[in-house]
Amino acid sequence: MSPAQTLLERHRQQFPALANKAYFNYGGQGPMPESALQAIQQSYEEVERAGPFSQAVNDWNNWQSLATRQAIAGELGVPVETIALTEDVTVGCNIALWGLDWKPGEHLLITDCEHPGIVAAVGELQRRFGIEVSTCPLMATLNEGDPVEVIARHLRPNTRLVVLSHILWNTGQVLPLAEIVQACRSHPTNGQPVRVLADAAQSVGVLPLNLTELGVDFYAFTGHKWWCGPAGVGGLYVLPDALESLHPTFIGWRGIVANQTGQPVGWKPDGRRFEIATSAYPLYAGLRSAIEVHRQWGTPQERYQRILHLSEYLWEKLGNIPGISCLRTSPPEAGLVSFQLDKNRRDAGVTHKQLVQFLENQSIMVRSIASPDCVRACAHYFTVEWEIDRLVAAISDFIL
Repeated sequence: MSPAQTLLERHRQQFPALANKAYFNYGGQGPMPESALQAIQQSYEEVERAGPFSQAVNDWNNWQSLATRQAIAGELGVPVETIALTEDVTVGCNIALWGLDWKPGEHLLITDCEHPGIVAAVGELQRRFGIEVSTCPLMATLNEGDPVEVIARHLRPNTRLVVLSHILWNTGQVLPLAEIVQACRSHPTNGQPVRVLADAAQSVGVLPLNLTELGVDFYAFTGHKWWCGPAGVGGLYVLPDALESLHPTFIGWRGIVANQTGQPVGWKPDGRRFEIATSAYPLYAGLRSAIEVHRQWGTPQERYQRILHLSEYLWEKLGNIPGISCLRTSPPEAGLVSFQLDKNRRDAGVTHKQLVQFLENQSIMVRSIASPDCVRACAHYFTVEWEIDRLVAAISDFIL
């Protein structure tokens, strides 16, 4: 074993969930490192020792919130004031979706690759406010075509918001977000700028990011996927120029400014206005610890390059299995690799869910996707080649 392999194996030992299994579900939930688990437990114990409702713990909670915003802001290349702490991606998306002052007849554009939770929220916006909603076909651009051109072609003079994912959760396609934002900025409208909301469930913790340079208005993310933090902590980035266009929908004491008698007189001047009330603050310590584990291994660019190497390795191996085809016809641009059983097998009643269960019975974790009908495997920077070889061998056994 080379020195680099030895270091990687030592790094992997920090993740208890990786023992005795081959894990490929980082796009669903990443395993927490031991240090994050310990940070959460120690934080809960500290709170109980101090008295969970006390001035000392209140100060501790405020420090935890600020330190977590700072850690997130550092990873995303943005000022700390632009970050609101949330529970997950869906909450962040809902803050942006419902916070705009919608008027009947305004247009929202969504892609055909978005998560069902976001699609459902957009449908309820349409029902309540009488807005126009249309869908642009980005799934067809996975292997050919220009997603920027497709989105630009579907913009209207009354378009208010474009909703898309930075990395498509089903096919793994990385959208050229900066170019899409620019196309929306330059589109002629009826006086309102075209805002862009990005679902960042699959991009945070994968791509080297500088949201200031990307120019996106709203960027909703979570800590429990590729960052390998605890479930229940996420965030929303709000472009400073878009802050005043977004009104709080979920409202609580954390987001307001109060006078001397405790009565609300306004909103916090930054992203904190979208935070609501009491949270599980010890989870913040867990997320920061997980982020620090990744930083210790390498820079965002180094981690991304390793993800690209491993996802290409997986893509090539899958392409050599008779009866299996990858959705992409060229190497992946991120850590998601989606593939299908051939049509003859599916027509004969063999399902992707059966394949997923077959693999899980051997302690190999992947997942099925409904649209398009496929299986998704995820490679992180600390995935190793022997895990991929084990996955490929098991798929071959299923096919035979």
